[in-house]
Amino acid sequence: MINVGKFKLFVSLVLISFLLYGSPILATETIVVVKGSTTVLPIAQSCAEVFMEENPAISISVQGGGSGVGIASLIDGTCNIANASRPIKEKEIATAQEKGVNPVETVIARDAIVLVVHPSNALAGLTLAEIKAIYTGKVSNWSEVGGADQEIIVVSRDSASGTFETFNELALEGEKVRANALLQASNAAVVTTVANTPGAIGYVGLGYVSKEIKALTVDEVIPSKETVNAGDYPLARSLFMYTDGKPEGAVKKFIDFVLSAEGQKLVEENGYISL
Repeated sequence: MINVGKFKLFVSLVLISFLLYGSPILATETIVVVKGSTTVLPIAQSCAEVFMEENPAISISVQGGGSGVGIASLIDGTCNIANASRPIKEKEIATAQEKGVNPVETVIARDAIVLVVHPSNALAGLTLAEIKAIYTGKVSNWSEVGGADQEIIVVSRDSASGTFETFNELALEGEKVRANALLQASNAAVVTTVANTPGAIGYVGLGYVSKEIKALTVDEVIPSKETVNAGDYPLARSLFMYTDGKPEGAVKKFIDFVLSAEGQKLVEENGYISL
């Protein structure tokens, strides 16, 4: 015979377990889930590591996936902070509001989208017009922009990427990327592809520039902290963290850390530009 008291206790424990682990929202005073932009990912990871050392009672889980994934996760209630390398879209705000979510934006750093090529490429830079011509398919050989007689292999981010969205707006003025572009899911994947492909061109966040690839000037301006802060570099942008409403509790504590002098030092150490 079933013991009614024990059965009720079992049901109660199952319900509590579901509420703690099976429900969409993950916000607690001890766990903060961060998802989204692979550009912001190194900043979030570095800050999380130091923050958790200083606040051992709070656990920060950091995942990538792209800006679109992060914002969708915030709207669905499966993360507390959405990292984004682009501003949230009007249609995303509308969807969020329909679900009772109020996205609040916090700028946490500045960045430059850097055009990168294989190290064997002799070119020092491109104009915005040349970049647009290459990425929209009007130019297909490096000789057409002053380089060697070599096919251009175009590497781009995929549509879930905030870097793709910003690059499309600033460099391509809304035109479509050529159909044969190699679409990559992360900044790291772009670096690997360009580094291993003679003739390739791609674009990454400033923090991903390395010796494996060669950074180009844009309109004769070097991508750097100085040129971004001066307003001279044409492919500059802000980096964001989005929350549902104004940050509170452990979420606020973590974002406050990112914005602190210690957090902004980590922004610089990861190759980005502090506020």
